[in-house]
Parts: sequence; structure tokens; C-alpha cells
Amino acid sequence: MGLRTAMRCVWQGGRRIVLAVLAVCLADAAAAIDYQFSGRTSMETRWFPRSASFEDQRNYNAGFAVEPQLFLEDEENFSVTIAPFFRYDAIDRRYTHVDVREAYLLLNGSLGENEWELRLGIDRVFWGVAEVHNLVNIINQTDLVEDPDEKTKLGQLMAHSTLSGTWGVAELFVVSFHRLRTFPGPAGRLRPALRIDNDLATYESGAKEWHLDFAARYSHSLGPLDLGLSVFDGTNRQPAMKFVPVSPTEPVLAPHYEQILQFGLDAQLTIESWLLKLEAIHRSGASNLANKKESYAAFVVGGEYTFTGIFESDADLSLLSEWIVDGRRHRANNQYQNDLFLGASLSLNDVQGASFTLGMVVDLDYGTRTLSLEFERRLTDALSVEANAVLMLHVDRDDTVVYATRRDSFVSLGLIYSF
Repeated sequence: MGLRTAMRCVWQGGRRIVLAVLAVCLADAAAAIDYQFSGRTSMETRWFPRSASFEDQRNYNAGFAVEPQLFLEDEENFSVTIAPFFRYDAIDRRYTHVDVREAYLLLNGSLGENEWELRLGIDRVFWGVAEVHNLVNIINQTDLVEDPDEKTKLGQLMAHSTLSGTWGVAELFVVSFHRLRTFPGPAGRLRPALRIDNDLATYESGAKEWHLDFAARYSHSLGPLDLGLSVFDGTNRQPAMKFVPVSPTEPVLAPHYEQILQFGLDAQLTIESWLLKLEAIHRSGASNLANKKESYAAFVVGGEYTFTGIFESDADLSLLSEWIVDGRRHRANNQYQNDLFLGASLSLNDVQGASFTLGMVVDLDYGTRTLSLEFERRLTDALSVEANAVLMLHVDRDDTVVYATRRDSFVSLGLIYSF
């Protein structure tokens, strides 16, 4: 199934859920239904100061995004959340896309001294504690055209059950309808040299995108220690890339999604002003950069120290550091094979909520250096501004995963209206 077809199916499914919920609400006039409608719209532009590496790429893009959310709740243990997403871009048609981020039914209740929840539908789940790269965060697919930092996720069809008590929280996931990762189009920046064609995507499983994935997680707080243990068995969210000669002069990359087994650990220890963080995984069944299957381990270890009330003001300054290591090193098919992150975050704690973040990622194997800057501030109660910059200071030619984006430093500006 192609990307457009998949998005169309998800969107149509979410729309049917919306219509069904509204029909129930209107039919059952006697029931007391509370609802909240909120969301945000944004106007955004991104400028690339250096000329492009490849033909058809542009030096800017501009567009808008709409993210409404409808929350319905009755007087009993029942609620529905619906959160679609739409982005339009004037330059890259791949950047223009629709998704249903959330459209799920939530049931909850008590079981003895424990509490239970059941979510059915499309949802987003986040696991992890790291600042730069969340290794354990495996449930949802990455929306790569939305943000190159790989933190923005697509909605995922799932059944998610939770049981919690004084002993901790146990979660079980049954997931299906695998989502294809989004990629920039020919006019987009931050893409590889060869075009990625999602219409040629393949799966290791005969069930393809309908393969049933299973995941489980146990989490608990032991005083200052927050601990999470997880397992995922199913279709990999990160595809291996295969060369396909669609014509004698134009080879393309076709994503191939393999079956993997991943065990994960995330932990955060709070000691006064210190936050000590760890994420670690062991994954089997995935291919490396040479498209050969290789079991491997990877980890992120780091810390954060916060100075509160600096210079006798209300501002807080946090110093951040993380070390990210992939056991495959030069055979890794991601950009974080042996990288050091150093950063600082300043929160003014003023009425406008202004904050600044500065960070640098240094590849300890290749010497690649990337500098990032972020700023956000409220202009009014409903209007805010965000500015970001990513500067590719140096990219080594041997750093093959990143080298194609060596000229893709950018500055972005967004104006957001929340309602």
C-alpha cells in the first residue's frame, strides 16, 4: 500500500469514528456529555542559506498546519479523543500531508486496589527519557517530513491496556496497520541523494502492513528512580533501503520493513538538582548499513543539572550532556553511532514563557558537528512564536548517513495560534 493510500485509509477511518461519535452524542440526548474543543494552527517557513546539493531542491519552504482536538466525556468511565493533523506546503508536495494523530476510545475503572484503562483506536505513545534520541520509543512511526529530529510521530492503530497500582504500571499493546515512514520529496531538503519511493515499499512479513505487533512495558517509581522495562516484537519502524533501478539512469531507494525483536530499558534518577538518564536496547532482526541482518545493542547515557534562580532572578539554567552509542558503529544505518551531545537550556519563567536552548552534537568517529538553537515565547495568551536553527558546521565525507545533507543548514520561524 502506497503512502497516499495509507494516509487516505487512516484519515477515512478517523473520519468515520468522528461521525459515529457525533451520531451517538446526538442520539443520546438524555446523557450528559462534556466536550472540549481545542488545538492550534501555525504559519511556518524554513530557509536554507546554502545552495542545494541536488537538482530540483529549493532554498525555502513555507506553509501552514492545523491541529484540532476534540475531547468527549460522559459521567461514567468513558471518553473519546480525536486529533487530526493537516499540513500544506507550497514547495514540497511530500511535506503536504494528512494524518489522524489520535482517534481513540478510553475506558477505565477499578479492579480491586488497582486501576485499569483500555484505549482502542489510533493513538501516540512515548517512551524514553533522553533529550536527543529516544532509542526505546518504538511504537509509533516517525513523521520525518514534519521534523528531521525524528521526534514527531504518526498516529498508530492499536489496542492499549494498562493496569496500575502501588506495585507499578503494566501495559500491553496489540498493534496493526503499520505506517510507512514519511520522507521529503525531490524538491525537499534533508534527503538522501537518491529518491525514496514509498510506492515500492516491501515487508518481510507476508501479512505486510497488517502484521500483528505486540509490545509490553512495566514502569515503576522507586523513590528517586523512575524505571521502565519494555519489549517489542513486530515490524521495524526504521526501514532498510534497497536499490531499485526504475530506469537505466534513475535508481531509487525502496523501503523494506523487517521483523524485529527489541528489549528496552529506560531509567531516570533524580538527585537534588541532578537528573541522570539512561536508555538502552538490544535489537535483533534488523539490517545494518550493508543491508545484512545484525543483532546489536545501543545506549544513551547522560545527565542534566539545573541552576535555579540564576543571578537572583526567576530564570533557570540547565546544562545537558548525552553520549549515544550504537554497537554496530560504522555499520549503523542511523546518524547516532557514536555521538556526544552538549547543550544548555535557559527558561526565564516569565509571563511570556520565554525559553532558549542551545546544543551541539559531535560525532566522535567522523568529526561531524551539528549546532542547534531553539527559541519560543508567547506573544499573547493565544499567540506564540517559535524559531529554530540547525547548522551543519562540518560533515565528514565518510559519514555516509549524513553526508547528503551537508548543505542543509536551515533557519525556521513559526507563528502559532492556540485555541
